[in-house]
Amino acid sequence: MSGFVDECNINVTAGDGGAGCVSFRREAHVSRGGPDGGDGGNGGTVWFVANRNVASLLAFRDHPHRRADHGKHGSGQNRHGARGNDLEVAVPEGTVVLDHSTHEPLADLLHHGDRWEAATAGQGGRGNARFLTNRRRAPAFAEQGEHGEERWLRLELKLLADVAIVGLPNVGKSTFISRVSAAKPKIANYPFTTLEPNLGVVRLDDDFEMVLADIPGLIGGASEGKGLGHRFLRHVERARVLLVLLDLSEWDGQSPAEQLDVLLKELGSYRPELLERPRLVVGSRADIALETEFDGLKTSSATGLGIPETLGRLSQLVGEARSHVLPTTGVTIHRPIGDQVAIERFDDGSWNVVGRAAVRAVALSDLTDDQALDYAQNRLRQLGVVKALDRAGVKTGDIVHVGDFSFEYEEDL
Repeated sequence: MSGFVDECNINVTAGDGGAGCVSFRREAHVSRGGPDGGDGGNGGTVWFVANRNVASLLAFRDHPHRRADHGKHGSGQNRHGARGNDLEVAVPEGTVVLDHSTHEPLADLLHHGDRWEAATAGQGGRGNARFLTNRRRAPAFAEQGEHGEERWLRLELKLLADVAIVGLPNVGKSTFISRVSAAKPKIANYPFTTLEPNLGVVRLDDDFEMVLADIPGLIGGASEGKGLGHRFLRHVERARVLLVLLDLSEWDGQSPAEQLDVLLKELGSYRPELLERPRLVVGSRADIALETEFDGLKTSSATGLGIPETLGRLSQLVGEARSHVLPTTGVTIHRPIGDQVAIERFDDGSWNVVGRAAVRAVALSDLTDDQALDYAQNRLRQLGVVKALDRAGVKTGDIVHVGDFSFEYEEDL
């Protein structure tokens, strides 16, 4: 089974916040002490962190769930609950995070140390000491902890390499990278030898280093899903330079010029900007080639013919390209503002209030308590929920849901 995984789905769950405590002081010679319930601790957040020591997404293939710690509950004597530990999930450099349902890009973790908040922690609930006012001297309610965010995401890896070796299947790409680097790809005389990308580091005499990626072979229609190479076209996106290998002994009856036409067409169909990327076109298998017209560099990985010249030219192109930053499509997600309120209607005719602050306003330990209910109603007014319900057309008698709390709407709420 392959040890290289470049796409997967992952489920992330942030920690729940701890519940606030309802407690009153119990002191000698004090008949009725004030509230001293502590706050619950916030839950832990789930972060994705790019790590150069992680090579693929293999760790998530069979174990896709990641969960941060919950916050602890508050207790009496104003003791606050401990915060839940954050969870840092290591992913390879070049990992793109997508929305699982829409495939909308959310984050692009290009470099070692880049981090992105994958699931937001639930806030801890406030203890009853927080609700003490001049009018409310003995609040007998507290806030429940907020649930941590839970979501499915899709991860896709786009390899970071200086040079992507592109060619039709079985034209010598793997043999070339094994010749010039320490990479040891599986090599055999059958189509689609390369079933996964291979990376190799090339070190030249002048201490210049560059990373080469052997991309599985492309065929006509690859950008539309034909063959195997279409799954790996995205690994070409981040390469600074393209090394296009053409089989001088003719591949499946196609001349080098015909091979080049196929490859450029597939690259352009996938990403038109790839045709503007610096590229070096090289003929391979010169040791067994038939007499054919080809004006470019000729190489043979078997004999070493043309290898030094090819590496020299690549190092020049890579050096020039490194002075220019490749454009990226990284996107930062904009999370909803905490006090933002939205109203939506369910199929059964009831209404739902969406908004983190509104849900927290009713997440109290005991809404049968008159003081708690009064606090919740006032807080919803302050947040503009009542006005939003009126604008949405909610009528007296309609059922309104706010988080886990439901009530029958009255226009004088």
